[in-house]
Amino acid sequence: MHLQELESRHNTTIDPDEHLSITFQVSRVTRNSQGSRALVPYSDNSVKMTRKELRVGKWFRVNVTNMVAEFFRLPREYLAIVVRVQDSKNRMSLVVPHPSSESNNALIPYVEVSLKDNSHTRTRRTIGMDCTENTKEVRCCRYPLVVNFEEFDWDWIIAPKLYEANYCSGECPYSFLQKFPHTYLAHLAAPQGSGGPCCAPRRMSSISMLYFNNDLNIIYGTIPGMVVESCGCS
Repeated sequence: MHLQELESRHNTTIDPDEHLSITFQVSRVTRNSQGSRALVPYSDNSVKMTRKELRVGKWFRVNVTNMVAEFFRLPREYLAIVVRVQDSKNRMSLVVPHPSSESNNALIPYVEVSLKDNSHTRTRRTIGMDCTENTKEVRCCRYPLVVNFEEFDWDWIIAPKLYEANYCSGECPYSFLQKFPHTYLAHLAAPQGSGGPCCAPRRMSSISMLYFNNDLNIIYGTIPGMVVESCGCS
């Protein structure tokens, strides 16, 4: 959030090096047992700044990890975050531009969310090959691919904005990286009547995602089959 001093309405001599103590309180708006809204304080922070710094404005960071975690766990009970800023003379203000103004949009307070996958999966040995765009390998291989949701205008996805999806491509000579022996044996038994093997994902993994559902509720979930871990012929 960006703090800045309100313009003074009085023509007084101001010392630019004067230090001021500013307090900002972070609270959460919850729904109580009666269904009405209640304001619950979360943290109080005090900082000291010179008046010169306040005239320009300054960004401050507040750790709201626990509050945001509760918000995602119980989205119907936690409705909003409220930030109040004041000093002894009530001259401080958060920079919150008018919706029709674009001049200070870069100063709007925001919450930065990062996701961490805490699932512990056993590492499995893979016989698939990994390649890059500069690799001269023509056989079935896994190639890197980064998917950017913003390029698709999928603004309902909050995080991650992009992730490594990977893809499979390449030729499948018979008996190379075969997933099922049946594919190879069927071709030997009836070479004219069986289709050849194709390079396809052999093992997939999931990613954690934060998104809006159709009711505009924030959902944190695990989406399966999003990342190609290895490729093979089948």
